[in-house]
Formats: sequence, C-alpha cells, structure tokens
Amino acid sequence: MSSLTRRFALKLIGFGSACLGLNQESQGQETAAPKKAKSTIAEPTVNWSNTHDRVFLGGECWANPMESWRISDGSAECLSTGADRNVHLLTHQLTDPTESFEMSVVVDQMEVKKQDLGAGFKIGVKSELNELRSNAFAKSGIKAGVVDGTLILANRSLPFDWLASPQSVTLKLTGKPADGKVELTLTATTPSNDRVAAITAKVPADAVLGNVAVVNNFVPTGRKKVEGKKKGSFSKFGGARYRFTDWSVSGKAFTITPENRFGPLLWTMYSLSDSRSEEGFVMKLSALTGPMGENDNKDVELWIEKDGDWKSLGTAPLHQDAWTATFRIANWDETSKTPYKVVYREKQRDGSEAESVWTGSIKANPSGRPLRLGALTCQNDYGFPYAPVAENLIKLDPDMLYFSGDQIYESHGGFGIIRSPAEPAILNYLRKFYQHGWSFRHAMKDAPTICLADDHDVFQGNVWGEGGAPMDVESGGTSSNGGYIEPARMVNTVHITNCAHHPDFYDATPVQQDISVYYGDMVYGDVSFAIIADRQWKSGPQNVETGSGRADHVKDQDVDTAFLDKPGLVLLGERQESFLRHWVDDWRGHKMKVLLSQTVFAGVATHHGAYNGYLKADLDSGAWPKTARNNAIKIIRKGMPLHINGDQHLTTLSQYGVDAQRDSCWSFCTPAISAGYPRWWRPDEMNMPHKNRPDHGRANTGEYLDGFGNKIYVYAVGNPDVGTEKNRYDKAHQKGSGFGLVTIDTKEKTYHMDSFRFKVDALDGNPENQFPGWPVTIHQKENAGQNQLS
Repeated sequence: MSSLTRRFALKLIGFGSACLGLNQESQGQETAAPKKAKSTIAEPTVNWSNTHDRVFLGGECWANPMESWRISDGSAECLSTGADRNVHLLTHQLTDPTESFEMSVVVDQMEVKKQDLGAGFKIGVKSELNELRSNAFAKSGIKAGVVDGTLILANRSLPFDWLASPQSVTLKLTGKPADGKVELTLTATTPSNDRVAAITAKVPADAVLGNVAVVNNFVPTGRKKVEGKKKGSFSKFGGARYRFTDWSVSGKAFTITPENRFGPLLWTMYSLSDSRSEEGFVMKLSALTGPMGENDNKDVELWIEKDGDWKSLGTAPLHQDAWTATFRIANWDETSKTPYKVVYREKQRDGSEAESVWTGSIKANPSGRPLRLGALTCQNDYGFPYAPVAENLIKLDPDMLYFSGDQIYESHGGFGIIRSPAEPAILNYLRKFYQHGWSFRHAMKDAPTICLADDHDVFQGNVWGEGGAPMDVESGGTSSNGGYIEPARMVNTVHITNCAHHPDFYDATPVQQDISVYYGDMVYGDVSFAIIADRQWKSGPQNVETGSGRADHVKDQDVDTAFLDKPGLVLLGERQESFLRHWVDDWRGHKMKVLLSQTVFAGVATHHGAYNGYLKADLDSGAWPKTARNNAIKIIRKGMPLHINGDQHLTTLSQYGVDAQRDSCWSFCTPAISAGYPRWWRPDEMNMPHKNRPDHGRANTGEYLDGFGNKIYVYAVGNPDVGTEKNRYDKAHQKGSGFGLVTIDTKEKTYHMDSFRFKVDALDGNPENQFPGWPVTIHQKENAGQNQLS
C-alpha cells in the first residue's frame, strides 16, 4: 500500500470526528487466528439471504437513497459510487452507553472507479432531536470500516494490505463502557479466519447514542456539496460499490423497538363517499408497499372486523410503478366504525411467507353532527418528521384529513432528483413521498384522507399544466414554462400514490400525453367536497411578458398588470368548470359545500423569499389569469362553498370579490406543515389602498385590490418571522408553520376555522396557540356575499 494512499485514507476519516470533538485513545493490531476458530457472530438481525431480488430492502431498513440500493442474490448491494450511500436499522437504537453492544456485517467490494471510499458502519448518527426518523437523514456519526486497505475507527486508522480489495470480509464492531467513555473495537476477518485486523478507540459516551447504519463510500474530508442546493447532496464521485450480507446487531446498549419497522406495508389512505346511487356509500382504500421484485407477491388483501370476526374482502393488485393496491367496496355500512387490516404476504426464496399487517378503522359517517376537517399543506423536510403537527392530529382525531399538495419538495431526503428516464425518476419520487407516510400514517389510517398533488410533487417549482402538454425545456426552466417536464409515467405515478383512493372521478378521461386527472366530489358527513386541480389546465407564463426577468413574477409596484389578462388564458379549464357547474346545482345527500384545491384565488402575498423581497404579482397564484379567476369564482359562488387551500406557506383568511368587494366565497389558506420559501402579506407598509378594515383593527386587513387588480377582503393573516432557529421544530414554528382545523356544522350552517401554530398543544386552550385573528366562524350564506362578519 503506497504512502500516498495511506495519507489519503488518514485524511478521509477526519470528517465525522472533527465535528464530534472526540477525545480518543486507540491501538491497532493484526493477528493470525486459528483457521478453525469458532465465530462469535450472532444470528443476522437483517438477513437478506431469503429475500427475492428487489429495490425495497425490508421493513427494518431505511436506505439513503432508496434508488441506489438493491437486494441482489441475498445481499444488499449499492448501485452507486457516490458518497455516503447508507442503510439505517430502524428497529435498533443505541440508547445506553453504560452497556455493551456488538455489530457485524460481511462486505464484498464489487467495483472501484477513481478511489475506494470504503464501507462499514456508522454509529451515533443523530439529528438535533435524536429521533429515529430524523436521525435517518443526519450526517453525523462515528465511522468504523475499511477504506482502501485501511481499517478506520473514529479518527484512528491502521493499514492492512490484505484489506485492499475486501471479499467476504466480516467487519465486527463492539462497544463497552470504560472509565465514563465507550471503548470501541473494530475487527476485520477473512472467511477462513486466517487473518484478523483490529483497531480500538475510546470515545465520549454520548457520541455513540442514536441510529446505526451501514455505509457505502464514507464522505471524504472537505467534500463540498455541488449538486445545486439539494440538502445532503454531494458531487458524483467515482468511489466504490460494495455489497453487505448478514447484518447482526446485539447488546443491552440497544433499545429494540420492532414496531419501528416501516414496511413492506407502509401505510393506508382511504375515502368514504355517498355515491347517491344504488351503490350507496363507497369506501376506497389504497395500501402502499415498498417497491417489490419480480418474484414477490403482487397483491394485498383487505380484511374487516364485524361482530368480533374477521372477514376478507378480497385482494387488489399492486400497481407496478406506484406500488399501491387500491380497493373499491360499494354498499359500505357507513353507520358504524369498522376496524380493518391490510395484509401483504411476502414470498421468501425458500418458499415460505412472511406476513406484514397494517391496521386501522373506517370511521362512521359523521351525519347529523358537526364534521371536523384537518387541513394541511406543504412539507419542507427540514421540519421532518413534523411530530408536533402529527401528534396534534392524532389527539384531535378529526373526521377527515386534507393534504392540499407539496407532500414532497425536490430536496426531500437529499441526494438530488432524477428527472428521467421514468423508472429511476419514479423511485426517486417514491422514497421522498414515503417521508409523508412515515410522518402521518398513524393519523391517516383512521380518517378519510384527501391528498392532492401539486407542483413540487412532480418535481417542478411551479406547474402550468396546459392540459398535460409536455414542457418546452429548450426555452425555459421548471418555474416559468407551461407543461410537464417529467415523463407522463412519473406524473401518473404521483397521481396514483396521492389520489387513487379518492372517490370515483367525475370524468377520468386522461389529458395530453395520457396524463391522468383526479377531479370530482366526495359526499361525507352531510357535506359535499369538490376536489379540483388548480394547475393541470392552467396557462403558462410564456403566454405573456411580465418584463421582470422571471416570467412568472412582476416586481414593479407601479406597473399596471391589466395587460397580463389576455383572452384565451386558462385557470381551471373547461372540463373542471363544467364539473363545478354541475356540482353547485347538485344538492343530493348533503347540506353544505366545500371546495378543495391547491391554492388561493387571489394574490395574498406582497413579499416572497426574503423579508424585503417585494413582489407585486405572482402568476403562480390562483389570482392569474384574472378573467379566468373571476369566471371560476362566479361559478362556485352559487353553491356557497368555503374554499380550503394551501400552497402559499402563509395562512390567510380572505373573501373573494368579483363584481364588488365581498360578493363571493371565503378562502381559508392553511399554514404550511413546515414552511420553506417564506411569504408575507404586508400591504400597509407598501401603501396599498384599503377600505373597511375589520372591527378587530389589525394591520394589513380590509378590502384591497391584489397585484392583478382582483378584489380581496383580508380578515386575518399569519405573517411569519425570519427563520433563524437551529432546532427544526423551533424554526418551523418561527416561520409560520402549523395546520388548520375546520368544523362544519350543517345544522347551524356555519364553518368554524382554527389556524394552529406548529409547536403547540392544540387541546390546552392557550389563545396563543393560533395565529392572530383566529378562530373565526362564518355562515354558509357569507360565501354568496350575504355578509355577517365584520
């Protein structure tokens, strides 16, 4: 082994330990062991030898990124030579440094490109929360493995020439308490045990706490993030590829939590709707698994409990891109709560089966009493796993959940995005979407859930769908050109994973490129919910000239934006407008209406991105095109619906005007679950004229004309602070994150709206839990301009 290579290896290992500030003592040795020595390796905790080849590594594991890993011939093989590809063990966490532990894994080097960046373990991987799910994306931890013929442990190393190209080498890491620290020992042995290499280090006790993982290609010292601004992305470095076999973990230092498994069944989403036909109430349920293999089982079974007995309702096939099995059960008994379970039977290579079960309850139809809807939007993953919001939803136990879009952002989970071809792009999307289910599955399993796709869900900063047209990528980027940049197969997978369980669509005819649609209604709890896509038909900004550089932004406060309202520009499109005309006249089976879409039909934000980032008009909002916006509001006004939406990262409560101020329905734009790109509504400091400020007298409220000249009455706004906090939950709270709760009383004909901040207990009665101006109650007739609130 050359001295140059040894120096490179020594530099490599400094990255993690420098951040930990470790004070270590170490020693290393190589010994010749008897060839017939008994192995001390425990039975594998993660044993891929009986699993068919596939992408999904198993319920015990989280792979970073999922698309870089495969089970192949009984091992977990990394397909990428990029840095820091890793697999976390979800069922075991190091929690007690006063006890001992042991881990082992067999590694095989499969390929080397430019340099061998090694393989092995990381322990003590933790976020600032030291919480299992957030830990799975942390970059901290103590390294223990082999790099280019050198055994490394924390910031120590020792070269061994026979480790230069490891084949079936067993790496074993042990830890035991020693003088208030933890003494770590890493050994490497050949298959025949004729060679043993060892290295020891003492580390601070708290440095070992957190997740444990196996790693392909340790991050080299000083490696910079160069793949844009994607969190956790590193340059595409020509490292090595390894495979890992028989990962064993044991010891009292671990807390073992089998229920932390995530898969093969990941979560469920369901809807319940009155079909107003001979089919009665129809229940639709989607069960999601991880991406399975050619020889795996391809269906999921649904069971319900009735009178103490479990009854099978049959099986549904898994969609081979979305890995979603969808059940449709007509004539559902909506009068009582029904426990259910979905079962996936995983075929093993030896012919046996392993059963995965996910349970929940189908709620009874909340007829004859107020219906409570939890309304959520926008999950930037710096706040993952959003525990304060998810826990509040479980405590509140709403009758229904509504996610209005941006279940993912392109930066989710790090490692960038894959745009094409379709198959890897889909896997890239799925592992990001899985963070949504990982966060909210315990709330979704027991409540009907409507889940819309929006722009970031299909890897676009903004979507101007233009009826499914392909994007002209030669003349602009993903934020300022009409059409879809992603392959239609990927877009359809996004729609399936989010919407397949929705009630039957009004007209399921695909648009251009055979891209699917999902608009329609749901009648539940004496309320009809119209579900539409704001942007699937919307015209792109390339049809106009804003004169500000970026095609979708108008920055000049003095410009008259009337010229942007050109004839023929589309917002909702003819098909969705036709549906809404039918919907407002159809009062079968319900007494009140709600419109569910992605964003507000007005420009209720004056500043974008930076605190002083003034923007007069944003074409991405539902305020543009103006004529199309006004037509849509005129259509829905007849049905007197409350419009519930999100997208803006800024909670607002406002009322639309078309012919006059306050002549149309109200809009509740809910807070982002975890606000990323910030927005503010601060018209007063921009000297925007206003009239008729509400009785509460708060700044930035009253009747305004937005940047496109649309009439809008703003009653309440939850402007954020600039995000500076280090703790993710403190930062999310500071940036105006949270969730909405709407109580619809069909007897009193009222909508009561709560807008909760992120880091609160929604049940403790503290008035500071909500954004200024909430809670608010409006009457149904106010959505037709018959106003009572002042």
